[in-house]
Amino acid sequence: MIVVGGGIAGLTTAVLLAESGRRVRVWTREPAERTTSAVAGGLWWPYRIEPEPLAGAWALESFAVYEELAQRPEETGVRLVEGVHHGTRLDELGAWAGRVPGLRAVAGGLAARLPVIDMPVHLGWLRERLVKAAGAVETREVTDLAAVPAAVVVNCTGLGARSLVPDPAVRPVRGQLVVVENPGVTSWFTAVDHSSAASTYFIPQPGRLLLGGTAEEDDWSLEPDPATAAAIIARCAAVRPEIAGARPLAHRVGLRPAREAVRLERRPLPDGRALVHNYGHGGAGVTVAWGCAREAARLVSAADG
Repeated sequence: MIVVGGGIAGLTTAVLLAESGRRVRVWTREPAERTTSAVAGGLWWPYRIEPEPLAGAWALESFAVYEELAQRPEETGVRLVEGVHHGTRLDELGAWAGRVPGLRAVAGGLAARLPVIDMPVHLGWLRERLVKAAGAVETREVTDLAAVPAAVVVNCTGLGARSLVPDPAVRPVRGQLVVVENPGVTSWFTAVDHSSAASTYFIPQPGRLLLGGTAEEDDWSLEPDPATAAAIIARCAAVRPEIAGARPLAHRVGLRPAREAVRLERRPLPDGRALVHNYGHGGAGVTVAWGCAREAARLVSAADG
């Protein structure tokens, strides 16, 4: 069995399949640390993903896993961190929100202790867990899913599915962030205006603070824009003034694989072999990773039967 795609969706799905006893290889165009997943802020929250009822269920499944992984933060890269979603109300959210442990209304928004995932650490941990389950990761570029030599092919290529499937419904939503030295911020903060391409968030990660962000639809540019970076810092400093003097460490850009709905289904290849799709997670790939991986594994099991 071959999983195409080495980001959070591909690695998580491969881990579950390998630990169920299947022989699994991951084919990835680039190492995990160079995927969109590595650029993600890492805060658990269903953001820019549809359909909401399914996404909420997948997110809650993943939350339970991250809660357990947070008991070993140095190993897994997962911690539980307090923070506030400013300007968000419970009555604006789906039924899933009522099942988020500790989510509560506070002045100006919603507060909770949510999983925050240090993505480089977590992706490395997933890769090691896969290898321990006798899986393997291989650097290979796929141009034709039907040419992948496996009885079951699992497509976790994210934005790559636009040309590979091909699926023109998958579109990029560009996200830019700034990495700075942490001036002592210990809680996360988000303020999202869905009518604007600009948002404000900061997420503390070990040894650094991530500042964001943007949500620029159909923008393919991977080059950080200096003016955008300055605006991000200014918005975050308006919330926490000490951020204004924090030393920048890096500028990052990622392209979220947006779709009107996550594609999680099994389809036949031309020769009758099974193709399982798991892509289109928008801005919530980390948030729904384990829930979607379990559904993908169920689809694979059905194909085996």
